[in-house]
Amino acid sequence: MQRQPHWRSKFNEIVQVCTDELKKTTEIGKKMLNASKTNSNLHEAYEELGVLVAKALEKKQLDWDNPRAHELVKKIKKCKSNLTEIESEVNKIKFSPGPVDVSKSSEDHKKNQ
Repeated sequence: MQRQPHWRSKFNEIVQVCTDELKKTTEIGKKMLNASKTNSNLHEAYEELGVLVAKALEKKQLDWDNPRAHELVKKIKKCKSNLTEIESEVNKIKFSPGPVDVSKSSEDHKKNQ
């Protein structure tokens, strides 16, 4: 009879250890979710600040003699231009009457050259 209570106490001990570990893991998970949310908020704040600074630099409201800042403004302008071009191309495809045979248009292009 003494073996059974010993087995139960060991089982209860294992269950308690698992419960404690589960509680720790849950708390860590909660903290990680909060950290992720905080990191997203930080990223959004930096992004918004960057947009404000870029606009101020473009409008000459801010005079910042920083070569890297000017490189980034140029990069932003180029990316905006590329996005506008891509959007235009997507709209052409989206609203075209039907599939376009690309091979024929490239053959016509070669003949016209």
